[in-house]
Amino acid sequence: MARVNTLRYGRGVVPLLTGAYFLTPLVCAMAFSIGAGVPGQSISFASYTGIFAAEGFIDSLTMTLKLAAATIALVLGLLVPALITVRLAAPRLRRLVEIVCLLPLVVPAAALVAGISAVLRWGPDHFPGTPLFNALVALQNPDFPLVLVLAYALVALPLAYHTLDNGLAAIDLRVLVEAARASRANWPRTLVHVVLPNLRQALLNTAFLTLALVLGEYTVAALLGYQPFAVWIVVISGSQAQMSVAVSLLGLLVTWVLLLIVAAAGRARHPKEIS
Repeated sequence: MARVNTLRYGRGVVPLLTGAYFLTPLVCAMAFSIGAGVPGQSISFASYTGIFAAEGFIDSLTMTLKLAAATIALVLGLLVPALITVRLAAPRLRRLVEIVCLLPLVVPAAALVAGISAVLRWGPDHFPGTPLFNALVALQNPDFPLVLVLAYALVALPLAYHTLDNGLAAIDLRVLVEAARASRANWPRTLVHVVLPNLRQALLNTAFLTLALVLGEYTVAALLGYQPFAVWIVVISGSQAQMSVAVSLLGLLVTWVLLLIVAAAGRARHPKEIS
């Protein structure tokens, strides 16, 4: 009986310790952002009410959301057809594809940026007045730097690969495709109406992970000289430390809400599927 009570109390202590481990820094950050315990300051929510009026907030957030949307589209557009093709037509290449997708894990972000910077400097010096020169200039457009989309897609590949690969492993892809083809559905229709609906949870998870990565990525953007959301937070921390903490907390809250939405969307079933 004593052992049962010990196990029962143990199961209660572990969640409490885990919750304290994660919540204590958040509570401290919240207290700092409103001025609680800060010498010479009274409690105020000015750091929260002034976020939207802060210089650069809207521009940096808008750029980051655009980059996230483009990165999600690029990652899914590359990986979904590739993984489906490998599973159906070239299973021997699966290991090679996995190795390629996992390579960004062993390449530090600083090394990745150094390589990208070298290419961006090398091209204009050797191909002035050519379409390649114009393409390199377009990649570095400060309003929408496509070079960041390419870099973020590389960084997101390992997580996206495992998420999509697990989603494909959970369904009988070959049977689904053969049934659709037997019903005279062409390949685009098979992909859109048969395969993708069965990968809904994996697609949502991949999109969420990529969005979270783009929202929080700092190293690549800062070294390349751009100022998306994460870089903007660090820049204002020097002059408006409380606001930078407040923005970080709000970003964390939004990420949690998006995670709950993704989880709910993955569990929800379309009315036709229920019937």
